[in-house]
Amino acid sequence: MKKVLVLILIVASMVMIGCSTHVHTVGAGSQAGQVETATQWYALFGLVPLNNVDTQAMAAGAVDYEIQTQTTVVDFVVGIPASWITVSRRTVTVTK
Repeated sequence: MKKVLVLILIVASMVMIGCSTHVHTVGAGSQAGQVETATQWYALFGLVPLNNVDTQAMAAGAVDYEIQTQTTVVDFVVGIPASWITVSRRTVTVTK
């Protein structure tokens, strides 16, 4: 019974992780396929940003690019122990 419950929790976690992706297209979207990734850290369950991820600087002057913010599996795994001190993270990816 415990194994089934653990399996259900793992599958439910993966489903929730996949649903927390936001994609923003600027201009015509990604053209060259160059990718730059950064991590955004938050405190108090996402209310207070701890660092600043500048997507315009990550795009480096590109006119057409795509911004994807998501909670990856790594973010989820890091977030388990960090949630005790109310810290969470998201991955920000800019594709030029």
